[in-house]
Amino acid sequence: MIKVGDTLPAATLMEYSEVEGNGCSLGPNAVDVQKASAGKTIAVFAVPGAFTPTCSAKHVPGYVEKAAELKAAGVDEIWCLSVNDAFVMGAWARDQKTDGKVRMLADGDAAFAKATGLTLDLNGKGLGLRSNRYSMLVKDGKVVTLNVEGPGKFEVSDAGTMLQQAAA
Repeated sequence: MIKVGDTLPAATLMEYSEVEGNGCSLGPNAVDVQKASAGKTIAVFAVPGAFTPTCSAKHVPGYVEKAAELKAAGVDEIWCLSVNDAFVMGAWARDQKTDGKVRMLADGDAAFAKATGLTLDLNGKGLGLRSNRYSMLVKDGKVVTLNVEGPGKFEVSDAGTMLQQAAA
């Protein structure tokens, strides 16, 4: 499993773009994790799936609500990762009104989750391989803090914990 001090793995995530511009075409666009995190401080949080009850009611709204405070504490970007496709993540972004506050990034084939060792096997529930719920603060591509939730928990990957760690 990835740990504090490790560099983010080489992986490609996908992001749905509502508008064309700045080299991005409408629809899914590839995001190279290492290039996108270089020289930045990023608050990353991952969830098992888009539109799930806790993630939609608490997790994403907490990061949207605290986005300005996180940026004031030195966070350049906030990333939400989930093992879904870019179209689902785009729909969830609209539903959650992330509006440029949180980048909703799809890890459709769980490549990033596998590379970090932060997978959650939900095959027995018909959901396949997913991502654990976690958060990490990343500076220039290196993990500074890592908060991994236990099964069924929502205690350490929330925006409040991330804000405390970013401000430290």
